[in-house]
Amino acid sequence: MELTENQKDALSELINIAFSRTAASLSELTGHRVLLEVPKVAIHPIDELSNALAEFLPAEIATVHQVFSGAVTGDALMLLSYEGAVMLTDLLTDGVGTPNRLDASDREVLTEVGNILLNACLGMFGNLLQVHVTFSVPRLHLETLDALLKSLVIGKEGLRYALVVYTSFRMRDSAVRGYLVIALNVASLDRLIQEAESWEERQGQ
Repeated sequence: MELTENQKDALSELINIAFSRTAASLSELTGHRVLLEVPKVAIHPIDELSNALAEFLPAEIATVHQVFSGAVTGDALMLLSYEGAVMLTDLLTDGVGTPNRLDASDREVLTEVGNILLNACLGMFGNLLQVHVTFSVPRLHLETLDALLKSLVIGKEGLRYALVVYTSFRMRDSAVRGYLVIALNVASLDRLIQEAESWEERQGQ
């Protein structure tokens, strides 16, 4: 499935609004100014996701994963390289953790950041669709990209496409690149795109 330029613009604008709220929440959490780069949006079939992400993500990654349900259902994930996850937690905690490793405290911080980011985006979609979206408790996984993608599709044959959002966190003159991946079935993706286009039309009136 290819997005039209209008569809990309609509989804990007929505996610950008969600990300600006996320940056404000992270700034409040850390006491430091956090900037999120303007997101880039693409859609990939689930079975092509590994190739799309492998170029930018090494073997070992840190993932915060939430399942969401409602009129739009699927899996939402924040993906960072392990090195990026360590750097982000160092920035958020002023480097008080274990150098080059994620200790228990770092993992809690990372899970909370993922929770804020995913809830901001999914909450925005819920508000847009004017439906209630419920979330599972976020879970942090440290594994390879292939293991993550295999676990994502096991027992979930309906998940066909992934909305991939590429961004970077900027904080204290450092940048950490990351991805937001929202895996959806065809019906949920169609609904999301239709509502995003309707929302953009309303903004232009």
